[in-house]
Amino acid sequence: MEARGVHVPDLICLSHLRWDWVFQRPQHLMVRFARERRVFFVEEPWDTEGPPRLDVRVTTEGVHVVVPHVPARGDATASAELVRALVDELVSEYAIRAPVLWYYTPMALAWARHIPASAVVYDCMDELSAFAGAAEGLRRREVELIARADIVTTGGASLYEAKRHRHGNVHLFPSSVDVPHFAQARRAQADPPDQATIARPRLGYFGVIDERMDLDLLAGLAAMRPHWQVVLVGPTAKIDEATLPRGANIHYLGRKPYDVLPAYLAGWDVALLPFARNEATRYISPTKTPEYLAAGRPVVSTSIRDVVRPYGERGVVRIADAVEDFVAAVEACLAAPDASRDTADGLLRGMSWDATWSRMRGLVAEACAAATPAAA
Repeated sequence: MEARGVHVPDLICLSHLRWDWVFQRPQHLMVRFARERRVFFVEEPWDTEGPPRLDVRVTTEGVHVVVPHVPARGDATASAELVRALVDELVSEYAIRAPVLWYYTPMALAWARHIPASAVVYDCMDELSAFAGAAEGLRRREVELIARADIVTTGGASLYEAKRHRHGNVHLFPSSVDVPHFAQARRAQADPPDQATIARPRLGYFGVIDERMDLDLLAGLAAMRPHWQVVLVGPTAKIDEATLPRGANIHYLGRKPYDVLPAYLAGWDVALLPFARNEATRYISPTKTPEYLAAGRPVVSTSIRDVVRPYGERGVVRIADAVEDFVAAVEACLAAPDASRDTADGLLRGMSWDATWSRMRGLVAEACAAATPAAA
């Protein structure tokens, strides 16, 4: 693609997250990159009973979503070779030349490290090695990826502190927010049908429900205040659903499209960040924190480091860990729901995904200008 006479290289994004799973950091950035260049979002492979194949579809935003399908053989090396061959087919079919390689998972090196690239970016949004079911060799692959990368970016301050001494070009890009989108929740509107019958007050959470959630906290919260309704919006992953807390006042509404999240938020009295404090949450920087605040909701969170700093320190998120303290924090929010809204609105200024993408785009342009395409 050409822009004002300058070649803008295609971008191949290699992600451990599925495009259609939860709309978050990769999707926000890739739809913006797709405004100026071809973007190929390559997911990790799906198992198939048939021969290897590559499914490619184009989203309404212009992103090519690429899904490799390979036979389930239980052999990681053989699987990686098949995916590499499929990616080579993609590069050939679409005449991709010296793309930007944008990694979210170091495991993708196995099928993309040989591609000559204009620049290599590692956007580290999570410490994947700390998650349940982490792939064998992930830490070793990350060492290799950091060595190969031209740019390393991190999705939160804690991750930045952990990575900044490992590369000479590391940049902090904390979670951003589409303020106008979530500000829709501030308007009076009809509840979505599956939420309309739930009584008030409602305490809500949206996002993936996995090993990062403090299930005991949720159970204790619901038990201590049975007239409070706990609404959980999002898919369940990597945990046994039988372990989820149950009760008449706990409501699992499942995964919802990004477009309708403000409608759910509009019907909540308090938004929750009920994360456990464990290895999987040590470095997380929840994107939903500024999203909740943009929606005008009061927020209660456990003491996740990247929530405490800056949101807890600025007084726009109440921090509590023990069940009794969490209940007291929710009660304070219910009593004064607008107490910190003006401060939160000020904190959100300048945190847009457009601004984050623009800065990242500038770093990529600098790296492309400085580098001669080489095997990545």
